[in-house]
Amino acid sequence: MTKADAAKALQDFTKGFNKAARTLDPAVNPTYESDALLMIDRAGIKASHAVRPGGNPHAAPLTFRDPRFTVPKQAGWPRFFVADAVTNRKDGSGRYSHWFLVFSRDAADAPWRAVYMTALSGAQAPRFKTDADGFAEPVPVGGDSGLVVDPGKLSTAYADYLRTGEGGLFAPGPRTDAWRRDRDAKSRTLESRIQWLDQPARFTPVALRTEDGGALVFFASFYHQQKTVSEGSTMQVSPQVQGVMDKPVEQATKITLTNLTAQAVQVPAKSAGGKVTVLNYVEARTSAKVP
Repeated sequence: MTKADAAKALQDFTKGFNKAARTLDPAVNPTYESDALLMIDRAGIKASHAVRPGGNPHAAPLTFRDPRFTVPKQAGWPRFFVADAVTNRKDGSGRYSHWFLVFSRDAADAPWRAVYMTALSGAQAPRFKTDADGFAEPVPVGGDSGLVVDPGKLSTAYADYLRTGEGGLFAPGPRTDAWRRDRDAKSRTLESRIQWLDQPARFTPVALRTEDGGALVFFASFYHQQKTVSEGSTMQVSPQVQGVMDKPVEQATKITLTNLTAQAVQVPAKSAGGKVTVLNYVEARTSAKVP
């Protein structure tokens, strides 16, 4: 592939993203996304469509500027590359958000589709290792990665950590130890009880070597919440939640919610040691069920 091919893929993503945001039609998402990002964004579109069935014609278009493309040297299929660019969307600090998008395709005649996305600040943005020709180094996901944990094992390790708090693999942060404490605080109140279950996802992770010998890794996982309200009470089911239900209901005494979450993490080299740092994530509620 060439940088022109990569630029065209980013252009197609932008066009599809903006069309989906305007029409709120989940049939648009597969034209520019696949795998984990497709499942996340399509669920978000379904939830929004439940609130705005006529679409959102005034949705602000997404734009990118100063794009860069990191292309690994690869043989066989599938293949991937990473595009990063500054958007016209502002983050919590008021700065324009810097998105990283992973594009993949399964054959030479297949279209490029975005499979992972994350937003990283300048301090978080990795410096990828490149060779004399400017190609990046893909990291094997199944083994021989040279990392403290192979990328293919991250989804299971993360789900196990969130369930038990054990393993010592993940660094403290909002999406690790702090999230476990937040879950515990919300698990039992006078009004309700919430049970949590974490599971690995089967989406193939993507990993690129960084200059320090570690890697930036994208992977996905599921978490489920079963919420039960106190006896004699009912909970209102929002239109957004109804949008991802097979049989929408307005009230319930018990509900099970499933979220798919895709993380971008910094994984240290095995020789250096250290812990996996969750840099950022995107997620969406993908299903909801009542008994």
